[in-house]
Amino acid sequence: MSNVSFHISNLLEKMTSTDKDFRFMATNDLMLELQKDSIKLDEDSERKVVTMLLKLLEDKNGEVQNLAVKCLAPLVSKVKEPQVETMVDTLCSNMMSDKEPLRDISSMGLKTVIAELPLSSSGLTLTISVCKKITSQLIGAMGKQEDVSVQLEALDILSDMLGRLSGALVSFHSSLLASLLPQLTSSRMAVRKRSILALGQLVPCCSPALFSQLTEHLLTELSKAPPTSMTRTYIQCLATVSRQGGHRVGEHLEKLIPMVVKFTSVEDDELREYCFQAFEAFIRRCPKEMSPHVSTVTQLCLKFMTFDPNYNYDEAEEDEDSMDIEDGFDEESDDEYSDDDDMSWKVRRSSIKCLEALISTRRDLLLSFYSSVCPALLARFKEREENVRADVFAAFSALLRQTRAGSGHRGNLTAASDSGVGGEEEEPAVAMLKKQVVVIVKALHRQLKEKSIKSRQGCFCLLTELTHTVPGALEPHIPALIPGIVFSLTDKSTSSTMRIDALSFFHVLLLTHPPQTFQTHMQVLLPPVVACVEDTFYKITSEALLVTQQLVRVMRPQGQNATAAGGFDPKPFVREVFSVTMKRLKATDIDQEVKERAISCMGHMVCHLGDHLGAEMQGVLAIFLEWLKNEITRLTAVKTITLVSASPLKIDLSAILPDALSVLGSFLRKNQRALKLCTLACLTALVSHHAASIKPAALEPVLSELPALVDESDMHVSQVSISLLTCLAKACPSSLAKIGSSVLSGVFRLVHSPLLQGGALAAILDFLKALVLSKTSNMGYSQLLKALMDPFQRSQCSVDGSVLHRQSFLSVARCVAALCSSCPKETPGTVSALLQEVKTPGSPESARVLALLCLGEVGRSGSLGGSEEVQGVILEAISSTHEEVKTAASCALGSMAVGSLNDYLPFLLKEISSQPRRQYLLLHSLKEVISACPASSLSPHVESIWSLLFQHCECQEEGTRNLVAECLGKLTVVNAAQLLPRLKQQLRAASPLARSTVVTAVKFTIVDHPAPVDSLLRDCIGDFLKMLQDEDINVRRVALVMFNSAAHNKPSLIRGLLATVLPHLYKETQIRKDLIREVEMGPFKHTVDDGLDVRKAAFECMYTLLDGCLEGLDVLQFLDHVEEGLRDHYDIRMLTFLMLARLASMCPAAVLQRLDRLIEPLKATCTTKVKAGSVKQEFEKQEELRRSAMRAVAALLAIPEVERSPSMADFANQIRTNADMASIYQSVQGGEGGGLAHAESMDTS
Repeated sequence: MSNVSFHISNLLEKMTSTDKDFRFMATNDLMLELQKDSIKLDEDSERKVVTMLLKLLEDKNGEVQNLAVKCLAPLVSKVKEPQVETMVDTLCSNMMSDKEPLRDISSMGLKTVIAELPLSSSGLTLTISVCKKITSQLIGAMGKQEDVSVQLEALDILSDMLGRLSGALVSFHSSLLASLLPQLTSSRMAVRKRSILALGQLVPCCSPALFSQLTEHLLTELSKAPPTSMTRTYIQCLATVSRQGGHRVGEHLEKLIPMVVKFTSVEDDELREYCFQAFEAFIRRCPKEMSPHVSTVTQLCLKFMTFDPNYNYDEAEEDEDSMDIEDGFDEESDDEYSDDDDMSWKVRRSSIKCLEALISTRRDLLLSFYSSVCPALLARFKEREENVRADVFAAFSALLRQTRAGSGHRGNLTAASDSGVGGEEEEPAVAMLKKQVVVIVKALHRQLKEKSIKSRQGCFCLLTELTHTVPGALEPHIPALIPGIVFSLTDKSTSSTMRIDALSFFHVLLLTHPPQTFQTHMQVLLPPVVACVEDTFYKITSEALLVTQQLVRVMRPQGQNATAAGGFDPKPFVREVFSVTMKRLKATDIDQEVKERAISCMGHMVCHLGDHLGAEMQGVLAIFLEWLKNEITRLTAVKTITLVSASPLKIDLSAILPDALSVLGSFLRKNQRALKLCTLACLTALVSHHAASIKPAALEPVLSELPALVDESDMHVSQVSISLLTCLAKACPSSLAKIGSSVLSGVFRLVHSPLLQGGALAAILDFLKALVLSKTSNMGYSQLLKALMDPFQRSQCSVDGSVLHRQSFLSVARCVAALCSSCPKETPGTVSALLQEVKTPGSPESARVLALLCLGEVGRSGSLGGSEEVQGVILEAISSTHEEVKTAASCALGSMAVGSLNDYLPFLLKEISSQPRRQYLLLHSLKEVISACPASSLSPHVESIWSLLFQHCECQEEGTRNLVAECLGKLTVVNAAQLLPRLKQQLRAASPLARSTVVTAVKFTIVDHPAPVDSLLRDCIGDFLKMLQDEDINVRRVALVMFNSAAHNKPSLIRGLLATVLPHLYKETQIRKDLIREVEMGPFKHTVDDGLDVRKAAFECMYTLLDGCLEGLDVLQFLDHVEEGLRDHYDIRMLTFLMLARLASMCPAAVLQRLDRLIEPLKATCTTKVKAGSVKQEFEKQEELRRSAMRAVAALLAIPEVERSPSMADFANQIRTNADMASIYQSVQGGEGGGLAHAESMDTS
């Protein structure tokens, strides 16, 4: 310690030296010392260091002064409170000094100290006391009207302080407001502007009363009709306050809007600009409250966006437009600096920005924007002022983005040829946009040849957005766009960013339009792109290679486009493209991205144009092999070889195959999953297309690696590996025999795994079929069958000691059926053995269950016929005493009926009617039939099934009713036009059980992929949703469940009905006292809430609506009900915490508006303690609630500037200071939204 003191006293002594270099070095050394975390100063040293640094602030040498200021930052956290106060006092008094240099350096010092004051709970008292000191001095300094520079510095420091430490200054807010408001009338413009900034920082965290006082003051002053310069200040202040204060402005809008509208008619360009900035702030911050005024503001924007009194846009001079614009640039560069020049461009720019805000925040008005705003924006594409034109483009791009957000494209790039897929139901906005494409291209294509780089970039960005929004729409206009693209690529004065933008747009254009569109222009398009590939800047080369790759596909398309574009001869262009790509492919000293894209581009050349390369081909393949061996490029090389090997040109790869297979085999050992998957895909392509060229020995490096990959730890890798094995079984059966036993044991382990399903199971079925047909020794039908079924023959069925899961029974049954379908001769013997197994009383239960499921799967292909023996065996099994056997028999009967509908369905329907005790199981069989049979074969039986189901729709047993409903729903889809209206009629049924069955049935007609039933459902789902008003609580609950299913799977069905449905949905979220009853259980009384299930269903619907229907919700009204849910039952609170976390990221502005009301229930949950004598479950429940609430708090804290709310700042502080809550907060930080909270806002020190 003394050592440090001695060192520092040495430095302090040197600081008094007359030599400025000594002083400088000593101060620098002191700063380095202070920056060390380990340094501890005693009281005497602290005082000396502070005194010396304050003295150095008055040093004659500027560099020493600057260093002294820098030393203040680390010093704040190293010295005790009295010393910080001494620093602040001295700096404040120096700031009011007459000497300007001292004043400047002191204000810098004050800003440094403010930036370093601690926000954590431990340092909060210091921060508050220092802030009080500074604030009282600053308020005094602002009153010094005679010295403007002191006022400016004081206002600057105050803005800094309010921005960072507003919470610590709550007690000063009213006095600050009182001293800032008079500054708005200062004669100096700079003072007024800085006062506005300071007020902007004060607004977010001041009390509602102060906010109202400020707004009222501005309104009063504006109503006095002050001089124009003052009006500007007040309107500018209003815009700043709205931007910073957000939702709080909402309640004052009714008075503010007419006032601002009135001032737009004053002939003053800057005032109009500020008016539109205020409108923009209102629109962005209070979208809901602005709704009544949207049309007024839109009209004003449309009027003033063309406001250009000093310029005549004469249509007749359109051809000279480009000249006008070029001449205009030189004059305009001075616009911003000269007051007597034309300022009308500021009005146009601010009105266009205001329109952009409207477009971005009001997706619900999109169609009206297309009729009013879209034509006006298109007309302004001719704007002469470059900056304003950029804003016009930005506004139009926002319109395109909003259109895309609503349409199904979601920005994916699909060629125009498949536009028919989505064409069945085009969004109205997209249809309106398509009509405007001609106008857009006409307005833009001339500007693509202008000298102005900013304009061209704007054009390309806008065209890219357009292409993403309506892929394929530019097809007729490509000839008009090509000269512009070529100009930007070849013009000498073009910057590199401009070239990249042009290439990027061209790439999107090539991806989204059919190849034949470009073929006729190849002669013009190729040379500039090739020149870009040779460019010295790697980003241009990289982008140009992507474009070249697409152009290669254009020259000779493959697949569905091949016939349409087959008449084009690529020969004249091949040499040119090949030589530049080859140059890049050979280079080793180039950027990684260029390297990868060159490999990929050359791969496409070989794939599409390999027959034109002749002798060059072997050299290219050798380079591919080199890059395959290189760790950095191996992944790209694997993808490229996959592409080449599958080429329809049948490229001869025999020269590189042995080496490539050896390298690819080694990749299967690597940990990199992406490489492993691509390698397997590559090997599958090689084996499928080039089996004849592969020698058995060359395959060995691959074969030895395959068994280890078939493992349940990674199902996708297993699936791809098994697909490769299937190809091997077909193409090289002899090679497969070598690893047969090791691979098969892995495959059987997978079959017996509970995780096997979907794609992996389908791959195994294909493999077993291929294996049986390959006739490889010791892998025949009977051996495979035995290996599959053996584990089930023991009374305690298990594999490797673990009990077999139900899923593995189904998987084995599918495998047995696959083997039977490959060997039809063996099937009868297998079926009789299976029937015998079921009939034998002594068989283990697992063996009987498996035999039944196998019979079902074999029967599914129709190979059992209508055998009466089979029917008898199944019926007997359904009456078994074992639950598992009964369920398996029910599944088997359903599967058999799918295979032989006419044999089994009448029998099944008869049994359902005559056997009430077996009804549930038989209905399961019927469900399987309806789900799996094609509509055409079911049609003759629909009537009989329909009438039977309606006989059982009032069953008292809920499980049976749900099954009936599922069958009804799936049956309706078979012939929706006839059956949906009949289902609707049943809503009038007198029995609530029947009504609930019908509503549940509708849920099963809604599937998550496009279906013919959708258009019919759209027309009548409103009638089904009227059941939300049913008097029976259970009917209302199932109606909510159905609504939830629609919102989740097909939001488009219900978007238009939200206005009518939401009030009934919200009504169901209320706690109803009449549904709560007390039940006596012995000595205890237990409260039962019969309305809980309905409320839970309602809140689940609300959660789902956040996904697909957010724009149809009034978020503030939604939040009112979320707030009620935060005080409800455990399950509902868990849901509302999740909703709150999502809303915090999706609609932060609305959440901030309700923040004070939301914090209370969150705080109550986080601070609740469980009673000491409670059971373990109670503790776990409460802990889970607290964690979930804390996740919601973490999401709230991730909203920028949230801690400016006093209640939130207080709660955040409480979390920091409470060790228990702080630890929960830390543990959920990695969860939803939590990682985003500011590091400093959650300092748990």
